[in-house]
Amino acid sequence: MKSCDILIVGSGIVGMTVAHQLLELNSELSINIIDKEADVGLHTSGRNSGVLHAGVYYEPNTLKARICVDGSKRLRAWCKNEGLQVLECGKIITPQKASLDQQLDLLLARGKANGANVELIDSQQLKSLIPDAHTTSGRAIWSPDTCVIKPIQVLHRLKQNLLNKGVTFTFGHPVSRVYREKQNVIVNRNKINYGHLINCAGLNADKVAKDFGISEKYTMLPFRGTYWQLKKDAPLKINRNLYPVPDLNFPFLGVHFTPSVDGNIYLGPTAIPALGRENYYGIKGIDVETVTEFVRFFSQQLITNEKIRRYISYQAFQWVPNKFLEAARSIAPKLELKHIEPSKKVGIRPQLYDKKNRALIDDFLVINSRGSTHVVNAISPAFTASFSLADHIIDRANLF
Repeated sequence: MKSCDILIVGSGIVGMTVAHQLLELNSELSINIIDKEADVGLHTSGRNSGVLHAGVYYEPNTLKARICVDGSKRLRAWCKNEGLQVLECGKIITPQKASLDQQLDLLLARGKANGANVELIDSQQLKSLIPDAHTTSGRAIWSPDTCVIKPIQVLHRLKQNLLNKGVTFTFGHPVSRVYREKQNVIVNRNKINYGHLINCAGLNADKVAKDFGISEKYTMLPFRGTYWQLKKDAPLKINRNLYPVPDLNFPFLGVHFTPSVDGNIYLGPTAIPALGRENYYGIKGIDVETVTEFVRFFSQQLITNEKIRRYISYQAFQWVPNKFLEAARSIAPKLELKHIEPSKKVGIRPQLYDKKNRALIDDFLVINSRGSTHVVNAISPAFTASFSLADHIIDRANLF
């Protein structure tokens, strides 16, 4: 039988930054991080785009809006202090239709309200920043503080630092049974007693929470994001993040261009329903429960919800090459299909759905229970905001 002060379920960016911040507050804590996988970074965190967002999109006073800017600054500073790569390239948001120009004013107001460094620029300034970008209205938003890191580098450095500080990692086995009254769990036939459990299980956080008798009204709807990439000989000059104006009714940002620290330029991601929480490719990872939940979700929403119909019209079929190209060309018109090739990069976005209110949850959601705290919706920008989000989780857990 093992015992620890803090048991963290999930070794993604949220779980590890929670451990990091806990040790900043009390270096004597014994912390065990458990994960069903063999190592860190195999799911959402390791497949992240790497973009550290500047806090432009989020509705003011939401938790995302309150912590994104601070979290981005802290993660960037941490990466630099650790000697990790940071590509300080900035980001452009440009309207793909003239009718979306007024959305720039809304985004600018949101960004400033959230403390982001953003400004409106004209088409000439846009061309000086990204020569092959296009604005249909003559205006765009420039976010100089947006940067790009390599997520897997961050995760492995965090893991090593935590190991050096005495954190125990238990890999390769899921939690098989929970005894919440006795405050222990069974992992690979071993009992682990804990003082407090923090659920940072990402794609499976709702399932872990249900084992503790909470979050029954929620389920996870996973959306798969696939990418293309510019060929090395493509004649386009796009060396900064280039994004379309998003549909703010949905948590997806549309097909965009993202430079990487490795020199690749990625296009994507799509936002299509995944047929399983780990359904990255083809039929692998399909599960009946997820398929059933999506069928129920779309059947409930399709007739009455105009937002869902708009999502289906504009985003659900972007996995089709011509549809994908059409979306990308709306902000970079010189792009041709011969300039891009499929990328092996693929990820799944965990998106929490409130079954009772029939609504997607578009903010971080942290739920407390006796002896445990559950991060049941760690959606974007959770990676960007991770250090600040960790502080919020610790405050909610009321451990000190």
